[in-house]
Amino acid sequence: MFELCVITDRASSNGLSEAEVAKLAYSGGADIVQLRMKNIDGKEMLEQARKIKAFSEQYAKFFIVNDRIDIAILSEADGVHLGQSDIPLKEARDLLGEDKIIGVSVHNVREAIDAESDGADYVSVGSIFKTNTKDDAHHGQGLDAVFTVKEAVGIPVMAIGGINRGNVQDVIRAGADGVAIASAIVSQPDIRAAAHEIRDMILKIRPNI
Repeated sequence: MFELCVITDRASSNGLSEAEVAKLAYSGGADIVQLRMKNIDGKEMLEQARKIKAFSEQYAKFFIVNDRIDIAILSEADGVHLGQSDIPLKEARDLLGEDKIIGVSVHNVREAIDAESDGADYVSVGSIFKTNTKDDAHHGQGLDAVFTVKEAVGIPVMAIGGINRGNVQDVIRAGADGVAIASAIVSQPDIRAAAHEIRDMILKIRPNI
């Protein structure tokens, strides 16, 4: 479904706006950008969302919003990504419609199975490695988390948490259909080059799996 998802993170993007990060990520080969803006007012988030949507159309890529269904609807995003404490998936589907993408963060097989049963288009499992990007992350579950979730569900499985150029191929070998990355791309001096390098590493290993 998606091999590389880049997640915006204002705290580590060296002064760049979310839209600026998205444009660079798309140009570097990201399949999808997820707008994540915690503790930011809705007006500012919507402004960034609409700009990212325009870039996603320019590059013929996808754009989803983290948590905020209202922002996703108003910006005409391709979908949303929900956490375990967000609005239930079924209610989100009622609001967004069947043609939108809905992903769900999961931490174990049970949550993954439930998400698939409720109609998720994909699940994102993690945190695979230790990460400082999210305070509430389930730190360092390891590659087994990817393998066990992939074995349990029939929808695409994204891996998230501490993934970088040094371990991304191991994550794909463990069964992930793709990866979601924040700091290993958005905090780099050259976001475009970082995205391109990681996507290239994913593509190089695909024929060998």
